[in-house]
Amino acid sequence: MSAPYSLAASAEMLYVDRPFVDRVRAIHERGLLVEIWDWSTKDIDALVATGASFVSMTGYLTGNLTDPDGIAEFLDTAEQSLKVAEQLDCPSLNVHGTGLGPKGLPVKPVEVVTPAMWLTAADTLRRLAELGERHGRVFTLENLNLAVDHPGTPFATAADTMTLVRAVDSPHLRMNLDLYHAQIGEGNLIELCRSAMPFVGEIQVADVPGRCEPGTGEINYPAIAKALKEIGYDGVVGLEGWASSDPDAALDAFTAAFA
Repeated sequence: MSAPYSLAASAEMLYVDRPFVDRVRAIHERGLLVEIWDWSTKDIDALVATGASFVSMTGYLTGNLTDPDGIAEFLDTAEQSLKVAEQLDCPSLNVHGTGLGPKGLPVKPVEVVTPAMWLTAADTLRRLAELGERHGRVFTLENLNLAVDHPGTPFATAADTMTLVRAVDSPHLRMNLDLYHAQIGEGNLIELCRSAMPFVGEIQVADVPGRCEPGTGEINYPAIAKALKEIGYDGVVGLEGWASSDPDAALDAFTAAFA
């Protein structure tokens, strides 16, 4: 069965010994779509000149979903991100439940998410979706794991992101279903894909433990690929993981798992 989805890879985590533009070129030359994180640290004109197809980028710089000042920062930097997305012709912009620092830790950790915070977060994301609609782009809300990489992040699980995306109910706000994070936090990945599918804008993958390419850990990615084909998922599957050794071999393993 041929794959209805497209494959992408993160230039942030592969070919890390090369200048960033060369990482993008290397992924593009493999025939893959390219994903990037913080655009504010990049030479956007140089990225455009590579001829690569950018499919996902960070959709905000600072702020959060629940505090008045944080909401203002979140939406303001989302508007800035939309301008860069237009330059890169990037259709999808990724956001999280709160602002994250350089090591992936929340700038403002949250121990207890209150009902009022849920309502405020949904309203903020509704406003974000309206921004996306005006600019013809889609924002994706990524699930994160709390146990290993992102303790203290609110609205982190796949169940949380699905609840918020369902509440907003806009084609301009979808889930970025990260199966690496979901395996650590929730598991049952194939059923998760099936239940989340109406709300998914992208699926990201890496193996557990280690966050490297498929085949280096415990997740049966060929089985997940088979399930995605059966479901008819026709979006993007992105490798957001490190290379366990050689990045070309990592991309070989990724593309073989999802062939």
